[in-house]
This record gives sequence, C-alpha cells and structure tokens, in this order.
Amino acid sequence: MPSSCQDIRAALAQCLQESECVMVHRNKASDCLRSPLVDQLPTKCQQLKKGYGECKRGMVDMRKRFRGNQPVAVSKEIEGGASSGGGGGQLYAGRSAFGAVKATSGDEKEEKDWREVENEKYMQERK
Repeated sequence: MPSSCQDIRAALAQCLQESECVMVHRNKASDCLRSPLVDQLPTKCQQLKKGYGECKRGMVDMRKRFRGNQPVAVSKEIEGGASSGGGGGQLYAGRSAFGAVKATSGDEKEEKDWREVENEKYMQERK
C-alpha cells in the first residue's frame, strides 16, 4: 500500500482497538466498521474511517494522480492527545476551511434553525 494512507490507517486501527465495540462487546474490528455497529463507534473513529475512505478514493482519482494524496498528519490522534492540543487537529494538509472554530463541550443548547424562527414569527403574527 502506498505510504500516503498508512498513517490514517494506523490511527483508525488503534482507535478501533480502543473502542467499546472491540474492548467491551468483543466484536471484530472489521465488524465494527459495518452497518449495524458503525453507529456505536466514537466520533473520532467515524471521522478516521471517513478520512481513510477519502484517502483511498484519492489514490484512484485522476485529478490527483500527478500530485498524489495530501500528506496526513495524525500523530496527535495516534497518541491520543488531540483534545489537549492547541490547534484544530486537522487530518489533512492545508489551511482550515473554517478559520477559528470555537471549542464546544457538547452540552450547549442547540440554536434554532432560521426557518423555525421565521415560522414562529409568522405564527405570532397570525394570532
């Protein structure tokens, strides 16, 4: 296998081995990547799975044939220190598409969609 996808493959393998699907439920790592169990994987493993698929797809993409896949930097993910790092922890090369993204804990109240807000205004006006 070309070296462009080996780093992300190793990070995915380690994430799967440390996941609850393999450690607690004693499923095979390959079974955890399939449909009924893939939803139980941690978000980090799901992101690595998607990134690995995109890397493999990039190997046969004719637009990327001359330049090759972008190098993957997953050393923080392999060591498990992604959350303690200062940056955004990109899994691809280049600038971040979103600039500065604020960190969240996941407990924040979800903002209403603009359509819901407009619908509520409309319903208030009708009354």
